[in-house]
Amino acid sequence: MIKLESVVILLIVISTLSFAGENTSVKGNKKAKISLGFTDVSASGFSPEATGVDNAVAMQKALDIGGTIVVSQPGIYKIASTLFVGSNTEIIFRKGVSLKKVNEKGNFAQLFINKGALTKIYDENIAISGLHIVVNGVDNCSDLVLGLRGVIGLSYVKDLRIKRLRCYDLTGCQYCLQICRFEDVLIEDVIIKGQKDGIHFGPGKRFTIKDGVFQTFDDAIALNGQDYSTSNPEMGWIEDGIIENCYDLNQDKTVGFFCRMLAGGWIDWKKGMIVQQSDAVVSNGKVYRVKMPADGTLYESVTKPDFESGTKVLDGITWVMTQEEEVYTAGVRNVIFRNIQLEKPRIAFSIQFDMGRYNRSYYKGAEVPVQENIILDNVKVVHDEDVPLVMITTPLNMLTIKNCRLKNNGIVVYGSEVFPDYLKDHKIPTSSETNINIHGCIFESDGEMVLLKNSFDGKMINLKTSSNMEIGKHFTAKVTEGKGEVKIQSDLTGLAN
Repeated sequence: MIKLESVVILLIVISTLSFAGENTSVKGNKKAKISLGFTDVSASGFSPEATGVDNAVAMQKALDIGGTIVVSQPGIYKIASTLFVGSNTEIIFRKGVSLKKVNEKGNFAQLFINKGALTKIYDENIAISGLHIVVNGVDNCSDLVLGLRGVIGLSYVKDLRIKRLRCYDLTGCQYCLQICRFEDVLIEDVIIKGQKDGIHFGPGKRFTIKDGVFQTFDDAIALNGQDYSTSNPEMGWIEDGIIENCYDLNQDKTVGFFCRMLAGGWIDWKKGMIVQQSDAVVSNGKVYRVKMPADGTLYESVTKPDFESGTKVLDGITWVMTQEEEVYTAGVRNVIFRNIQLEKPRIAFSIQFDMGRYNRSYYKGAEVPVQENIILDNVKVVHDEDVPLVMITTPLNMLTIKNCRLKNNGIVVYGSEVFPDYLKDHKIPTSSETNINIHGCIFESDGEMVLLKNSFDGKMINLKTSSNMEIGKHFTAKVTEGKGEVKIQSDLTGLAN
């Protein structure tokens, strides 16, 4: 027989669990239902039938609560303005859910931005899973933070996780996912197609991109320590990354790279210096950048930029204060690319300075950034075009290529001879050596293959190859030194010692 006391205790427990499992947070006239630790955002009016304005308001209420937010009802949800995400927030989109940007009150840039991107205070522990973005032609290159132009734009973030991201209609203005000033980022299971960069990183450390499919007109992945003033909010070093199990699908047009690794160096401001669009200077412990038309116009800077924040016009030059720190170089260090399949016939990996009317990565007299330790492991070239696998235009200490399957896809090294005429005096010093180690690879090219071509005057390169296999008919490897010096230890036909 069940005792009366036991029945009473059981009823109390059930009542307590029911109260704990269903709570309501009231904001305005609508309610966001919190059930067992999850916020059911549909209870606050988030619906496929609602307007983009109403959906943005409803979702923002849930985001301001934080915790775990679930969108479970399938459908296309219109969003008419940017959504702001804070720390300790997880957003889960179930199967069949898409968020569609709509122009109900003007174009806007970010679908999601973290709150710290505006305050420069780190947000932590943010996760977004299952997000399918429909850009719908609604874009704005930068409306909240200069240089932050990702449809998902995140800056000053730690412990970030993005999973099952989909976007098939990128425009020519915005990146899909942009992350700057970060620590500990995991991105996995993404499919991104369209006109601009798929995933675009600014400075930060410790990141993984895995299981990605890209079909982009511009870069599939950009690791841009330095970039246009309108393309990165800040500059610095990108370090300690793994990019694996990714595909670069074919497309009619071949602009951009599978991965761009962009370095830069700049100087202290000095009176009378000549600047152009995107130039950076250090002044009073801060970094300032030029924001002018990208038409190659050169300007003389007479008045020192020293304002605390925002934008100011001095001597007819628009300056933007971008960073509250003294930093003089930017680039990429310690990144491994593993299990990459290249279908699109373009240069796959560009380790570069960007020198032109949009951007001058390296200002003469600046400290020279040396990019470091780039590893290509099990990279397979599927296309048959005669294009380089790797292009190098910056100092680089070590490039390792191992277990790769290559056709007529070698390495090219350039210097300032490829710069526009008005920038040729910004010569890159040749003091640093580049070490290239190629081993365990399969060479499929028939006949002669230019494995390494150098046109960087005075460049020193150490090339070592070992344990490779030649399966192309009459394969022979060739090295062109140019006006540099290449020291070779090789097992390849044509180069063997």
